[in-house]
Amino acid sequence: MDLSRRSFLKTSGLLSWGAVTANLFTPVLFNQNLYAGSAGNNKRLIFIFQRGGNDGINTVVPRGDADYNSTTRPTLFLPENLAIDSGNGFAQFHPALQPMMEIYNNSGINGLSGPGNLAVMHRIGYSGQSRSHFDSELYWENGSPDNDALKEGMFYRHLDRTMDLSDINNSFVGAALSSSLLMGLKGAKPIPNFTRASSYNLSGGNAAANRFLGAAPGSGSPQGSGLLGIYGGSPDKDKKLYRSLVHDTGKLMGSTIETLQAAVSQGTYTPENGAVYPTGDSLGRYLQEAAMLIKRTDVKVLGINIGGWDTHTNQGQVNGGHATRLGYVAQGFQALYRDLQSVWDDVLVVTMTEFGRTSEENGSMGTDHGEAGVMFAAGGCVNGGAYNCDSTRWEPGSMFAKSGRYLSRKTDYRAVMGEMFTKHFGDDSSLLEQIIPGYGAAAGANPADFEQLNYLRTS
Repeated sequence: MDLSRRSFLKTSGLLSWGAVTANLFTPVLFNQNLYAGSAGNNKRLIFIFQRGGNDGINTVVPRGDADYNSTTRPTLFLPENLAIDSGNGFAQFHPALQPMMEIYNNSGINGLSGPGNLAVMHRIGYSGQSRSHFDSELYWENGSPDNDALKEGMFYRHLDRTMDLSDINNSFVGAALSSSLLMGLKGAKPIPNFTRASSYNLSGGNAAANRFLGAAPGSGSPQGSGLLGIYGGSPDKDKKLYRSLVHDTGKLMGSTIETLQAAVSQGTYTPENGAVYPTGDSLGRYLQEAAMLIKRTDVKVLGINIGGWDTHTNQGQVNGGHATRLGYVAQGFQALYRDLQSVWDDVLVVTMTEFGRTSEENGSMGTDHGEAGVMFAAGGCVNGGAYNCDSTRWEPGSMFAKSGRYLSRKTDYRAVMGEMFTKHFGDDSSLLEQIIPGYGAAAGANPADFEQLNYLRTS
């Protein structure tokens, strides 16, 4: 082929194609790893980051705590008859979470028929909790509290330590459905981000993309054509710096585009089993896109953001901004449960938020940055129920146990994540220290915080 790589990239417009080339060309891209764990299974994860700090006490009401009352929360207090019974005689759920009950209900949990596949985990946090959005979001995603220098995500590390991300067959194993790459998926090797799979392409539509991609060298065309022709054969220019890096990165990029366009080319996606994704916010569209990708590709981890949780003012009780966002999440979970029934046993959907909020309502009918918060986890492998919010795990005074203002934590978020990596994905326990740096030391310093909740089954 006479066309050089550089001239091809220039003429195709790829060198200015920032959305696709971001995070691709780094000198350490193809460092070698020893792989152990879960590469061979078909387990999937969707993580949803509730940015701003979700009010866990308004989400999962500690009805059995006398400090939860209309004095501490004058406009936010939910009367018992308006909240949803959890079945444990202590906790109730905000009424906006009603769609989630389709997953939570179970005769052994609340006496209602259902799968019992939703774990509601209260009082999740970490020692030395930061009340800075920027810092705490970083710590939740890099898996290493107080390590501001670590700009690599723990979900990325799970992928990187369990499979060869330089292998073309693993070119699309993770993605952020976002206009920017989520920290949880950032790392030295390429993980794409996009708002729609169809947009991960060249300008000019599918015809232009197909011409750009071309075909790998083969019997029909010894030299191939387009991007796959250039990068599908042996590297050239042996004496050039980073020759292999650029060559292999080009193959991965082409393979990713090819995978996504093949998924999109299957036609308009129609959710199954009566699933209806929420409207009014981008979350519903992203979750539907995630479901499509899970069914049509081999992707392992998908990350999604939903903002609007920083409820300092006019938070609302049964209705209002907080209730609206809870409704989006609940409807999204319900839609995924229905839509992904064919693969439900292999799917885990998890929420995370940088902190909870103050136990006492502020003077602006809202709440301020707090301490421990709530996580949701749903999937066919989940042992449903309300965790850390019952009479045995919620001592009197817990709502104000931290600095006289905040709900104290019961479980470190890294213990929740560690259980996810080992039980859901099947990662070897020896990898936890690599995926979650400092895991062993943190568990040693606060062993009670790292007692597993056992919210997951191993089979």
